Amino acid sequence: MYTFLCITLVLALLLTINATATMASAGAGRLSKRLLRKCSARTRAEILFVMRIGPPVIAIVAIAAFMIPSYLTYEPHTTEEVVSWKLGGLAALSAIGVALAISRGVRSWLATRSLLKDWLAASTPIHLDAIRVPTFVLQHSFPIIAVVGALRPRLFIAAQVFDSLSEEELAAAIAHEYGHLAAHDNFKRSVMRISRAALLLIPCGRSLDRAWNEASESAADEHAAQTGSLIALNLASALVRIAKMIPKGQQQIMPASVSAFLAGNEDMPRVRVRVRRLLELAGSDPRLLVSSAPLVRFLPWTALTVLVVTSVMIESRPQVLASVHDMIEYVVHFLS
Repeated sequence: MYTFLCITLVLALLLTINATATMASAGAGRLSKRLLRKCSARTRAEILFVMRIGPPVIAIVAIAAFMIPSYLTYEPHTTEEVVSWKLGGLAALSAIGVALAISRGVRSWLATRSLLKDWLAASTPIHLDAIRVPTFVLQHSFPIIAVVGALRPRLFIAAQVFDSLSEEELAAAIAHEYGHLAAHDNFKRSVMRISRAALLLIPCGRSLDRAWNEASESAADEHAAQTGSLIALNLASALVRIAKMIPKGQQQIMPASVSAFLAGNEDMPRVRVRVRRLLELAGSDPRLLVSSAPLVRFLPWTALTVLVVTSVMIESRPQVLASVHDMIEYVVHFLS
């Protein structure tokens, strides 16, 4: 019963802390929309990413640094406490979420590997000076420009896109994808998609996912445009050209570790927004926007790091662990 109760409490608290922190983070995201619009897109994307992964990180740190040490230190091995149906149900729900997260991660990895195998078989390697990752021209019915892989990325360009775009437009589109590479967006998207499956009670984290996706695309556009106004105009032109190539009603479903330039007709409303934004950048000095507020960009990461380090430093204090154990006893009693 000692070990079973510990596992049950870990799972129950994992879900409870994650759900509570996610609701708080989603609420903070909505309240800070106006403030975030004043930041550059890259700054906005970094803040939203930390807000999205912060809740599961906080839950894991709370359990690893406080709950488990306090339980092992103060809970008698001959405990007579039992797992109630309420506590057991919460733990079961959490276990399902963890299993789904692991399953989603494995399925995403397998899907990426299968997609990469198929695309490599239908493509020809080329060398482009504009990018330093393996690049391929792909024979595909869809006008694809995509970076595949989170750890060993490869760039694929559909043959019709490669042939239709001018040299300047193609360079601008590649610069956009390089913005995703520089920000490790494929890895971040994979982490967010896996962690979303671990939270079954509320879907509020999806609003942060959507906001991050929009911000990351805008950030990649700004990354490309920061080299000059002409690049911004060429990227806008490339967006319009590729959008016109998309077969009506078609949509490409990509794994989490794939960053696609345009995935289908659902992207059309965003294309208009992105084109207008690129035209604005072409009429100004985009370098000032992209480099703005570097301290704000790293502030969420700093806060998350401080939280983890502080937790590790104080968790060894006996009075802290004793207080945590008292709280655990209260939770078990409350759910009995």
